[in-house]
Amino acid sequence: MRIDIFPSSQLGNGRDQIEGAQIGSIHFHIGSVAPVTNFAPKFNVLNLPYLFESREHAFKVLDGEIGKELGADLANRGLMNLGFMENGWRHMTNNVRPIRTAEDAASMKIRVQESPPYISFVKALKSTPVPVPFGELYTALEQHVVDGQENPLAQIYLNKFNEVQKYLTLTHHNYDAAVFIMSKTTFDTLPKDLQKVITEASKEAIQFERKAALEDEGKLLEDLRKTDIQIEENPDLDSFRKAVKPVYKEFEDSIGKDLLDKIESLK
Repeated sequence: MRIDIFPSSQLGNGRDQIEGAQIGSIHFHIGSVAPVTNFAPKFNVLNLPYLFESREHAFKVLDGEIGKELGADLANRGLMNLGFMENGWRHMTNNVRPIRTAEDAASMKIRVQESPPYISFVKALKSTPVPVPFGELYTALEQHVVDGQENPLAQIYLNKFNEVQKYLTLTHHNYDAAVFIMSKTTFDTLPKDLQKVITEASKEAIQFERKAALEDEGKLLEDLRKTDIQIEENPDLDSFRKAVKPVYKEFEDSIGKDLLDKIESLK
């Protein structure tokens, strides 16, 4: 089997690609959780701040019964969840001041994904969330349309946000899983032997990608240390966890307290 890869949003934004997978014009999609919530709202749980305390905790949740439960919601939309790769831990950058505590993050305009939990996260820090398409983010930072943003180190470094941001804080506020989706329409047209190839190879690919992402994270931090951006590597994370507690109350009913309790029990 040959897989043709189209990086850098060549096939549209996340939502466009997922819609393409629904009808079979796109066969696979790997991307952030936020666009997936338009098709399966339960995935919003993965966008809650400080949901996971470690990668190991995240893997227990994503690779276990909870991950299967979330994936079942996609099956009703003509999509298959082959598993979860990773984008890495998300961190905050800004041009206003160094952020050491949650209080330092107040009174800023922070670019966020169009995702209710991310919007509520920024509001809980007493700042203003501003949805900006990712492709326009560098310019928005450069022109001070927004003061800051939050993304994994790979996105910060590879998109050169360090050129237009003064401060980086390793907030680790969200483990950004990458949902590995396949068009169910396409999968169902394949013979059983090729279906097996895909399901087995996807498991192998997930483990390979996670290992590569972990190795890259350390290298990316080293590379960022060599730039002009000022890095706060040991912020007061307890102050952030305390500040964002109201976000959980806000989404408890829509996500389900039982699901949140299950995730907590796996720590």
